[in-house]
Amino acid sequence: MWIAMGHTDMRKGMQGLALIVQQGLGRDPHSGDLFVFRGRGGALVKIIWHDGVGMSLYAKRIERGRFIWPSAAQGVVSLTASQLACLLDGVDWRNPQYSWRPRSAG
Repeated sequence: MWIAMGHTDMRKGMQGLALIVQQGLGRDPHSGDLFVFRGRGGALVKIIWHDGVGMSLYAKRIERGRFIWPSAAQGVVSLTASQLACLLDGVDWRNPQYSWRPRSAG
């Protein structure tokens, strides 16, 4: 899973985002990897993924706050599945804080 750094024009669809992956990031958009893009305002992300049969587009708009994004202006950052889950929940994926921790085993 890869985060595209900076902000992206969220008017772009699957083909426009795939072109950014290929030409701007130098990666293969048909590789099976997930590519995550964020808009200028920080409240909308789009993810594209090719499953070997066709391209999928996932979009999420967060109602309060903004998605936590790396500070570099260009390039890509690799994420794990759990980091992506935190990012999509609006949690700071770089340093997640657990809301509950058990006090004893019994």
